[in-house]
Amino acid sequence: MSENLDKSNINEAGKSKSSDSEQGLEDAVEVSDEALQKKIKSGSPSTQRVQRPHSSPPRFVTVEELLETAKGVTNMALAHEIVINGDFQIKPVELPEDSLEKRVKDIVHKAFWDCLSVQLSEVPPTYDRAIKLVGEIKETLLSFLLPGHTRLRNQITEVLDLDLIKQEAENGALDISKLAEFIIGMMGTLCAPVRDEEVKKLKDIKEIVPLFRAIFSVLDLMKVDMANFAVSSIRPHLMQQSIEYERKQFQEFLEKQPNSLDFVTQWLQEATDDLMSQKYKNALPAAGGAAGSGDGPQLDPVAVQNYAYLKLLKWDHLHRPFPETVLMDHSRFQEFQLQLEQLTVLGAVLLVTFSMAAPGIASRADFAEKLKMIVKILLTDMHLPSFHLEDALTAVGEKVCLEVSSCLSLCGLSPLTTDKEAVLKGQIQAVASPDNPIRRIVDSRILTFLDAYLASSHQKPSPIAPGGLGPIQKELEEVAVKFVRLVNYNKMVFSPYYDAILSKTLARS
Repeated sequence: MSENLDKSNINEAGKSKSSDSEQGLEDAVEVSDEALQKKIKSGSPSTQRVQRPHSSPPRFVTVEELLETAKGVTNMALAHEIVINGDFQIKPVELPEDSLEKRVKDIVHKAFWDCLSVQLSEVPPTYDRAIKLVGEIKETLLSFLLPGHTRLRNQITEVLDLDLIKQEAENGALDISKLAEFIIGMMGTLCAPVRDEEVKKLKDIKEIVPLFRAIFSVLDLMKVDMANFAVSSIRPHLMQQSIEYERKQFQEFLEKQPNSLDFVTQWLQEATDDLMSQKYKNALPAAGGAAGSGDGPQLDPVAVQNYAYLKLLKWDHLHRPFPETVLMDHSRFQEFQLQLEQLTVLGAVLLVTFSMAAPGIASRADFAEKLKMIVKILLTDMHLPSFHLEDALTAVGEKVCLEVSSCLSLCGLSPLTTDKEAVLKGQIQAVASPDNPIRRIVDSRILTFLDAYLASSHQKPSPIAPGGLGPIQKELEEVAVKFVRLVNYNKMVFSPYYDAILSKTLARS
């Protein structure tokens, strides 16, 4: 059986419903290519092409093909980010203070403004550079206008008529202050409310050169505001069309790079093998697959996919390349993984504590919430390389014993004895080891909960957290909702590829 995917079938499944909509999407994301290039080029350990599975040999491509492919991937990544991240915003570029680029920029800008100051100080003044700046300001203001802003467009064109301004300069009749006053007024009309204060401050600047410099600084901020307004405007359109758009872009990329599904194939094959051998039960929850008649158990492709997504939450990001179809969400899956590791330790500490404490305080919701917040604070920096879990759990043990004894006293019960405190501290300290039985139980139950959430993503009510996870159910549900939303979107985009791969993989199993 051929190992290559049937691209014609996949392409048919991924055809766009509207060519006009696709063109609109391409135009919308085209303008932000450069803004995303640095993010894509920065890379991550998962993008290193190591341990590539055997596949068809790579073909040579031209520089033009590579550039076109990179452009398509950039557009797809930008559209994906806008749709997935509701808080996505374009930020002003801020160069590091000690960077060479920042120093060069400052030197060039200072030289330019010094030259402008010299020209305006001449007798009579020379307005060549100032007029060029007015022309740039005019174009920027016009770029902020919508098609219906006819009156404002006419005003800007009439007042900032460069030919007329040049004539006034030649005849010594140019009043730069009047032009600046009009520009500031127009900026106040067009700016977002958040920029009102910056525009207002411009009126207090009396010297021409500092005023022009400040005007350009505020205009740069207004450009960012306009770009974010455009993003918010196209987001509903992107959400409607993004599935077809991303699939189409990926298909075009796949046609240029036929081996671009190697890691996806390996990822799904491993998930299938794990489920078939049942070895995954020691680390991850069962994701389906009932025993059937015939030579062996029959696996449900959906269950295999769900289990494969759970494997991403246990991924070795430093040594294993990430599957291509989830690469744009690599950072999100890493964040989920870090959050779940913290919740695992938190849940294990609370489970140990409440199992040793008197039943009366374990059932007190206010105490459970207070204790949870204390432990969460002490584990806040768990994702940092400088964080030492053993030391943190030592502090956690001390604080937990103090809080438990205090609560027992308030309830009229005897505080923890010295021996019980020592045992509790020791059990909390033992949670630092990934092989700790309590930690492994909590970890397994968390993944079981996520698996149930995936399986019932379209059903109500939502799954209930397994026993022992009650204190962290709220945090678990927050992660589960985001995780399932991301997984379901990824499935909708790439399901034709997954189905094609699994149909071959399961047929061989």
